[in-house]
Amino acid sequence: MPDDLSPRGPDLLSVPITVNGQERHMRLAPWTTLLDALRDTLGLSGSKKGCDHGQCGACTVILDGRRVNACLVLAASKEGSEVRTVEGLAAPDGTLHPLQQAFIAHDAFQCGYCTPGQLCSGVALLEEGHAKTPDEIREWMSGNLCRCGAYPNIVAAIGEVASR
Repeated sequence: MPDDLSPRGPDLLSVPITVNGQERHMRLAPWTTLLDALRDTLGLSGSKKGCDHGQCGACTVILDGRRVNACLVLAASKEGSEVRTVEGLAAPDGTLHPLQQAFIAHDAFQCGYCTPGQLCSGVALLEEGHAKTPDEIREWMSGNLCRCGAYPNIVAAIGEVASR
């Protein structure tokens, strides 16, 4: 399978980005968001398109070590960057990330639509060291909405991993 999975055309840009540890070269229209590049060009459908306005957090990915709403980032502006999506949180052997395991143990999801964004945001939150108290977790996770109301379980799952 060729590495360049993108369409051809004179107005397309060549955009190299490392996604989940693998360097990918995409040909994209200049206005393509990182979310659309991940979902439509690379077939990584874990990050969800919720509001498409950066207000719900369903599209959260980890970009160069920071949480971002992928729907608000132009992919071409992140040439050479590193992106981790929910598909890249587990170990190469399939072992789940500790936060993924905690989400299961705490039943921190219901419909599951927001779960990829919640997980990416939670992993980054833990890596940033912002998970010292339940109030701090709630504050730092406030950009990720859950229509099902699984917030107490999400906070408990993040708190469990932070306490390890």
